[in-house]
Amino acid sequence: MFTPARFSLSAIAGLGLVVITALTASLQARQDIAAQIPDLEKLPDLSDELQKQIDANGGSLRLADRRYRITKTLEFDLVKHGMVGIRAETGSATLIMDGPGPAIRLTGSHEGSAAPDSFKPATWRERMPIIEGIVILGNHPEADGIELNQCVQPIVTQVSVRGCRHAIHLTTRNRNVTISDCQLYENEGVGIFFDDVNLHQTNISNCHISYNRGGGIVVRDGNVRNVQITGCDIEANMPGDADTPTRTANVFLDVSGSADDKTRSIAEVAITGCTIQHSANYGADEGKTVALGGANIRLAGKEVWPIDSVTISGNVISDTTTNIEIDHSMDINISGNAFFAPKPDHLVVSHSQRVSVSGNTFNPRQFERPGALRFIDSQDCVVSGTSIHAATSTDGALILENCDGFVINGVNLTDCARGIVVKSSKDVLIGNCRVARTANGAADLEVDPDCREIMLGSNQFAGKTLVPDAVLAK
Repeated sequence: MFTPARFSLSAIAGLGLVVITALTASLQARQDIAAQIPDLEKLPDLSDELQKQIDANGGSLRLADRRYRITKTLEFDLVKHGMVGIRAETGSATLIMDGPGPAIRLTGSHEGSAAPDSFKPATWRERMPIIEGIVILGNHPEADGIELNQCVQPIVTQVSVRGCRHAIHLTTRNRNVTISDCQLYENEGVGIFFDDVNLHQTNISNCHISYNRGGGIVVRDGNVRNVQITGCDIEANMPGDADTPTRTANVFLDVSGSADDKTRSIAEVAITGCTIQHSANYGADEGKTVALGGANIRLAGKEVWPIDSVTISGNVISDTTTNIEIDHSMDINISGNAFFAPKPDHLVVSHSQRVSVSGNTFNPRQFERPGALRFIDSQDCVVSGTSIHAATSTDGALILENCDGFVINGVNLTDCARGIVVKSSKDVLIGNCRVARTANGAADLEVDPDCREIMLGSNQFAGKTLVPDAVLAK
């Protein structure tokens, strides 16, 4: 069985507890579904009957307003039937998957790209299969919701999936996928899982993707381009307790497990206009962190082919261990977002190039949190037009360590435990910044003696600065 989040044993105290917690949560979801449907065990298995309807109706399935218990996957063969449609007559039909595998699998034959000249004539017969207006409930630990395999222009809309392993599972190769107006809630695995898939052009919009323990939208390996995630509420897609460490995220782009493989890569992703939040602060004692290690957005790239060309804009982002974590990535734009309630850090960028952070607000709100922005081993990045408030990190509110070629411009730091800290870095321009009300006499700006070519201009520091003359650009 696929494990959505990768763990190192050294990061987990008590692996047995982690396994027990995950199994308990999976069992709890199935118990909730059994309680929701008291006569579940009395429902007949309609797998064969529905499959006969699909084959007899040329791949179409129209479901009446009732509950359908199945134990086998409903197979929609696009090669055999051409374009197919799965719809509920009134929008309230429920499929209960009481066996392993996806409740619905669409399988086509497309082997090309999205370019028209890569389509075979048969592919046009398979175009735009639609799944609309149904509810899928999982009642088996290996039940999935929907699997799409070698499909062109598939549309999944107004679909609810709960209690499954993965809600929507994208495999092998697909093109021009649309997922809209869906409720993907409380699944043991991933909400929308790009599973080592070759997939360009995916639109995910107006969805609620919440409480999926293995991650909300997870893109792992494959060859993935042109993903648009917009207008979604994406929250608490990680373990919901303080005893289960995790590496997953509400949005997780991950090629770190294929370190030497250039064929697996992720690029051209837009995450815009979403609320992305939970969990770290809520649901545990003050001294503990829910889903320790989780992130709202995590980009886990690799040296041979970093994740690149990602825009994160106009979102409200809060309440995870790290709000955004970026590693081995390049050409990343983070703009116009509101950040709050990290535990501990807002942003950690490492081994990355050309990350631009502009026009954001960083504020712990009602909490006291370290709230740092950390850049480590990174080059040619920009932090501009940004407000950082009440960061209690004694390491600094904005930290550069072993970095090169940075521009820090127009940053306003207020009421922080420590200001801007620059370590072992070179060719850094700090201008038009204001630091005020730094706590306990800590430095507004501190540059260590191992730095070189530091340029300062038009800054307003209310407190002290610690900048050796030898580090300044001549």
